[in-house]
Amino acid sequence: MKDDETIRREIIATCNFMNDKGINQGTSGNISVRVDGGFLITPSGVPYAEMQPDDIVFMKIDASHSGTRKPSTEWRFHRDIMEKKPEVGCTIHLHSMFCTTLSILRREIPAVHYMIAAVNGPTIPCVPYVTWGTQELADYIVDALKDRLACLLANHGMVCIGPNLKRAAWLAVEVEAIAAQYWRALQIGVPHVLPDAEIANVMERFKSYGQGDSKRNPSCC
Repeated sequence: MKDDETIRREIIATCNFMNDKGINQGTSGNISVRVDGGFLITPSGVPYAEMQPDDIVFMKIDASHSGTRKPSTEWRFHRDIMEKKPEVGCTIHLHSMFCTTLSILRREIPAVHYMIAAVNGPTIPCVPYVTWGTQELADYIVDALKDRLACLLANHGMVCIGPNLKRAAWLAVEVEAIAAQYWRALQIGVPHVLPDAEIANVMERFKSYGQGDSKRNPSCC
């Protein structure tokens, strides 16, 4: 198991990676990673480029926290996901451009590309708009993720989850790519949507993707 310092540094590196890749900006978004006794979460309002390991906040499921910083204002949905989905090791929230654009339209993302199977279903749902940081928003997110690994937040952004930080970060990039593909297709015409049966088929094929290593991120190559 990775030590606490390593996890904190990996969280910061992932935050900076997301900003450098252009799928997040400023101090928006947040990341949490499960650890013994609770989870580590990014602090509120600290620029990622300036963040140090000690700035990452340790929180318990009872919402108590320790450290020199206040946790992200979105800690409620991170806490609830960690409490209600024990298989989740990491939650990532971003204000990525294309996911947010579609969320402003209140559109779920349909199966316009087979890679949507990576979110464990044929759609990426969009939850109703609720003020950030509220318990009501947390409840909507947890409900949307009961059988999915990602969702959009109306007029806000996106959330994705994974068994660990590396996998969740990979999925965040994939979800934003699908959102961009869908948005671009909408500019030209009416996208063709793959049937649910095909997405179920792809999900099954993903189970044996690559060299038999379950840590591999699925694709087609």
